[in-house]
Amino acid sequence: MTQSLRSRQKHSPARGTPARARLHRAWLVAGVAALAVITAGAFTTLAGLLVGPLNREFGWSRSTIGLAPSVNMVLYGLTAPFAAALMDRFGMRRVVGTALAVVAVGALWTTVMTAPWQSVLAWGVLVGAGCGSMAMAFAATVTQRWFVRRRGLVTGILTAAGVFGQFAFLPLLSWVVERFAWRAAALALVVAAVVVLPLVILLLRDHPADVGVRAYGASRFTARPAPTQGAARRTLRVLVRSARTGPFWLLAATFAICGASTNGVMWTHFTPAAHDHGMPVTVASSLLAMIGVFNVLGAVASGRLTDRYDPRRLLAAYFALRGLTLLTLPLLMTATAGPPMVTFVVLFGLLDVATVPPTLALCRELYGGDSAIVFGWVGAAHQLGAGIAAFAGGAARDAFGSYDPLWIGVGALCGAGALLALTVVRPSPA
Repeated sequence: MTQSLRSRQKHSPARGTPARARLHRAWLVAGVAALAVITAGAFTTLAGLLVGPLNREFGWSRSTIGLAPSVNMVLYGLTAPFAAALMDRFGMRRVVGTALAVVAVGALWTTVMTAPWQSVLAWGVLVGAGCGSMAMAFAATVTQRWFVRRRGLVTGILTAAGVFGQFAFLPLLSWVVERFAWRAAALALVVAAVVVLPLVILLLRDHPADVGVRAYGASRFTARPAPTQGAARRTLRVLVRSARTGPFWLLAATFAICGASTNGVMWTHFTPAAHDHGMPVTVASSLLAMIGVFNVLGAVASGRLTDRYDPRRLLAAYFALRGLTLLTLPLLMTATAGPPMVTFVVLFGLLDVATVPPTLALCRELYGGDSAIVFGWVGAAHQLGAGIAAFAGGAARDAFGSYDPLWIGVGALCGAGALLALTVVRPSPA
């Protein structure tokens, strides 16, 4: 009887799974989530590789081809907060599983499209909405439900997963497009989504209570909360409520600056700017890929630092250092990738997505159970900033015949971002 009692105590949900007996289930959930995020990142890479092939095959103008990626980017940002609310209503497994199916259908439709409007619906709407559902708001939900300790680290890992998906697949997809044509690359992404989908269905769980364990680092077992009704209404209600607070606008502003100084300028204008100085496009693209490698290291390191230090000060430091690197970029642009340019690539790569873990940590501190949705709206500001900067960069090149004013402008913006980060008021400890 004593042995039976011990056995029941050992496996009781109130006690959780013994730490030394096995790897905590939270890490398996985080691993499956990382695979979904990597897949979404791979989808975001392909659009840039399709411009030339679509232009040659269909004769569409580049502005026509660019409409689908533009819609994709907007929906990527706008879908995230609604997806976070849907996860509270229907669970992560259903939402992410549906998102993977949607992006697979969108990519498959792309291979048989014959008109620009089909491209907008397939790649812009379906792929954009699907990838947005697996964006950082999803990562915020995973860390909020499954982790009490190591939240910053897990946020960094999932952030790095998205970056890894973008840059790890870039050379492979480029090779497939060159060797087997662009439809083969789209089909490869369909296969990737189909492979990850059953893993999500079988292994992803919505809450630790579903498998009878505590969240990682939690001192007590927590029952699964009741599903939240009215996901769309809740998403908008959270936006209205958070928009009445000063910290929301400060975080949105800093993340908009983050988007402007990364996605908006680097991924859009670095390669043509380097080419203006005589650097081969292949070399410039390789430098961007190297930035992606250091993104992974920077995201994970930032996650660990966020677990230990004031996230406001980390954000201020990241923005200040990023601004300094961008201000020096006009002096580094040459026809070759010498040591100064490589140093820039390393530093910028370490700082690029390092802002995500501290921003999410501040959302969690300030908005509690609504933090994933709030972070989704803050992420929408990131995409807005990226879009404005991408347009402004092209306008600056047309007006001045050089990208130098762009680098100086976004460098100054990063300085403003550092000051804004320090003004965020954190809640007083209970």
